[in-house]
Amino acid sequence: MILILLGAAGSALIALRSGDRQDFVAISEPIPPGHKITKDDLARGDLAGATKALVLWSDADKLIDQYTTSALYPGQFVTEDNFTREPIPPGGALVGVSLESGRAPSEPIQPGDIVRVIRVPAANQDGAAPSVLVNAAEVTGSAGAIADSKTNANTTLNVTVLVPTERSTVVAAAAAAKTLVLVKLSPATKPDVARSNGGG
Repeated sequence: MILILLGAAGSALIALRSGDRQDFVAISEPIPPGHKITKDDLARGDLAGATKALVLWSDADKLIDQYTTSALYPGQFVTEDNFTREPIPPGGALVGVSLESGRAPSEPIQPGDIVRVIRVPAANQDGAAPSVLVNAAEVTGSAGAIADSKTNANTTLNVTVLVPTERSTVVAAAAAAKTLVLVKLSPATKPDVARSNGGG
């Protein structure tokens, strides 16, 4: 009898949760930072649970002609922070960076923050000195964290930074080599490349 009751309760819970599912905006194909969104970039996906920050499918048209603030991937559900109405400013480039423990402050790095981009020697480069690649770069997108807030386990922080075009190649190369460190600066710091709305 207990098993029957538990099974009935579980079925009711599944039905209840299924009824709470909503349609949200997802990504249909890989999209780089700074891409201007079209209808073909967006797909519909349904989810249940804590989805407050996600963009509802009914609001998908509001994203058309906006620009991505970071790289987006097929099947990824999006929030408003993934987009901006400001295009990449002249002289600027968006570069994605993945950081592990010790490569960024434990304090969250969020869009709008200003960071210094530093290249540090690789493990096999004895005697090499660190170098500043970008003095002050604005963070335009952020996902993940250096450490899991619940377990304290090391995880990965993915950020997109706005850098001078002439520095984008060396920053991208250092990011790929995992030799980058980000130092969070005062919000009053003027970025090397400012958004057209005067951000920074």
